[in-house]
Amino acid sequence: MESDIRLATARVGDISSVMRVMDAAFDAAYGEAWSTAQLLTLFALPSARVCLAWDGERPCGFSAARIAGPESELLLLAVDPAWRGRGVGAALMDDWQAWAKGQGADDYFLEMRADNDAIHLYERSGFSECGRRNAYYRGGDGVVRDAITMRRTSIGVQEQGIG
Repeated sequence: MESDIRLATARVGDISSVMRVMDAAFDAAYGEAWSTAQLLTLFALPSARVCLAWDGERPCGFSAARIAGPESELLLLAVDPAWRGRGVGAALMDDWQAWAKGQGADDYFLEMRADNDAIHLYERSGFSECGRRNAYYRGGDGVVRDAITMRRTSIGVQEQGIG
């Protein structure tokens, strides 16, 4: 990750910065972006966290996750296209898992559209497919796509000597 990128827990006052990244990162054809109202609900949950990546004063990525007992789920991860390929996504993945581990999680989940290129980032982060929902996403383009559920466990990673 470039040295001028910093990560910080987002606050309600950062919602416009988060939405700026959301609007840039998510293609409207897929219908995956959250609304401001949906995102604001996370700020009220003590079991959720939004992390914002900054390049100087410009927001360039974010993650949103929640904890449920020993499990954590990545709800959203977005990197502005102008900052892709610079390690922002990997830094956000690492930050999410470190935060979740600090909250007692040892099992990590995410769900994604089956044809999403982010699968490469998730696989590099130690995730593998553990389930599939056929015809789950129906985008604004009318195409129906499968959803992939991916999982990474701290226990499995430690046993493999990865983490």
